[in-house]
Amino acid sequence: MPCVGDWLNSPLSIVQGIFAQNAPNSDWEKKVTEYFKEKLKENNATNWVPSLNDVPVHYLKPNSLVKFRCMVQDMFDPEFYMGVYETVDPNTNARVLHFGKYRDVAECGPQQEIDLNSSQTVTSERQTFYCVPVPGESAWVKEISFLTEPVQARVSPSTSYTPSRHKRSYEEDEDMDLHPSKQKEQHMGKSSGGDIHGCVEPKRLETEASAGHHVISPNCSPPLDLNFPLPGEKGPACLVKVYESWESFKVNDVLEVFGVLSVDPVLSIVNSEERDSSSLDPMECMDTAEEQRVHSPPASLVPRIHVILAQKLQHINPLLPACLNEEESKTCEFVSNFMSELSPVRAELLGFLTHALLGDSLAAEYLILHLISTVYGRRDVLPLGKFTVNLSGCPRSSAFTEHLYRLIQQLVPASYHLRMSIESMNHSRFIPHKDYTANRLVSGLLQLASNTSLVIDETQLEQGQLDTAGVHNVTALGNLITWQKVDYDFNYHRMEFPCNINVLITSEGRSLLPSDCQVHLQPQIIPPNMEEYMSSLLTAVLPSVLNKFRIYLSLLRLLDYSISDEVTKAVEEDFVEMRKNNPESVTADDLHKMLLVARFLSLSAGQTTLSRERWLRAKQLEALRKARLQQQQCVNGNEL
Repeated sequence: MPCVGDWLNSPLSIVQGIFAQNAPNSDWEKKVTEYFKEKLKENNATNWVPSLNDVPVHYLKPNSLVKFRCMVQDMFDPEFYMGVYETVDPNTNARVLHFGKYRDVAECGPQQEIDLNSSQTVTSERQTFYCVPVPGESAWVKEISFLTEPVQARVSPSTSYTPSRHKRSYEEDEDMDLHPSKQKEQHMGKSSGGDIHGCVEPKRLETEASAGHHVISPNCSPPLDLNFPLPGEKGPACLVKVYESWESFKVNDVLEVFGVLSVDPVLSIVNSEERDSSSLDPMECMDTAEEQRVHSPPASLVPRIHVILAQKLQHINPLLPACLNEEESKTCEFVSNFMSELSPVRAELLGFLTHALLGDSLAAEYLILHLISTVYGRRDVLPLGKFTVNLSGCPRSSAFTEHLYRLIQQLVPASYHLRMSIESMNHSRFIPHKDYTANRLVSGLLQLASNTSLVIDETQLEQGQLDTAGVHNVTALGNLITWQKVDYDFNYHRMEFPCNINVLITSEGRSLLPSDCQVHLQPQIIPPNMEEYMSSLLTAVLPSVLNKFRIYLSLLRLLDYSISDEVTKAVEEDFVEMRKNNPESVTADDLHKMLLVARFLSLSAGQTTLSRERWLRAKQLEALRKARLQQQQCVNGNEL
């Protein structure tokens, strides 16, 4: 029987054991998946698996079990590999059966050769996803995820493993030059550890679709672009190789994968030599050099994960239990306990946001509704549940939006602050586009994960001329807000990618961009030092209270909501009465907006059905908001 640490430190030895007992029966693959699924269910075992989000790759043992929380940035063409292959010893004619699953390199002993004509060979297919850390993931998500892991999972999972070289951490990436050629020299004399034999000679899988790996050298190639959607992002990009049910994953999905880490330098060395040597095999020459470079980067820079288990994530808030992904979560103890204390949490959050919005409690109410909003469905092309708020009347000179964003960043799991200026509109890449030379999707600022908070700052916008790129970017923002979709550019056509992004626009007057709801800010206090004022708000909140705010905003997005027939009838009658009194001031669009406000108002109080009380409160809030806009219009003429 394998010892407790084997499935973490040497998962391939576990796979080998199951394969040896069950091969050539194809059930061995299912048994491998079931084995690891059961292991990860035991005593919060998922916390013991080292995470690539927290631990630099060079601290992790090659071929160990790792996890990675990521977003699918691109998907490559499927590749073929030898799922099962046979080796033969030329001297003794002894034959051994091996598995190629969860590996990049086929392995055999020094006196063995792969029999490519063996009847036992099984050619299989796998899908490669290019995955990056969740764009805009908040620092507190990383910190809490890191702290919930046992100490043993934060460093090398095996105390017997010592990194053979010193490499930079993620934080040092931008300050160091890339010298993979030195890494190649370091590893030329190093033997590759095998799982089948003590001393092995790695051989590349002959049927693998990728036609060559390219080691980056400062003398001959520019640094590898890791293709992060947002500037300044850190962390690893990974080639995630999925073996089962990959059709259920798509671009922009957020996944948590558990799999075998492959960082063997021989990948880069072998493929670099293959590229340097002349090859007459046309299959080895079909890909362009740029495509080889992008699809087969050095494993030290872009590690591979061979997935054993993977799941889509509904949320990335580490304070919420994973059971919320399942239907029975509605009755789970965590949810019921938190819902019982929801009212005081909401009151504290409302007070906190009121202070952040300079004493404006009405704006704070709408900000809460905005932060818990989510697209819950689509009717034809119309996204249901989006609630883009335009916070107008924001002071320009005090960098108010910058400080407000920092507070929002402390509350939501993922966010991005887009400073809208003529320069940024004209020179930024908002829309992802297909690079056919490298055969990859080049990311853009709007390639974001679901439920990301996008704060657009219009207060810095000045007069100027938008060029063609700027017009396209503004149009893309408008489409994102109105239709919750981004049209990716595939050169010859555009492809719609639906999204679910919470957009908050801050502006002085009414925004140039569309919105679902405009709230004019009425500051009750003007702090002499905005930075000091906003910083003191955060320091005054206890960490435990801040965590309750984070749970509150994430949890309420996941709740179901319905309106009973009785309340529906009452709302219809109420609408008819409002139309009778003032037909011009109440439109079908106003009704839709009030129902939306009533929905999120109910959810903000932990109520999953609409009550008469919440409907009346929604009408009251809308009346106050409209009155404020009318008042501002009278002051500033036709600004609104």
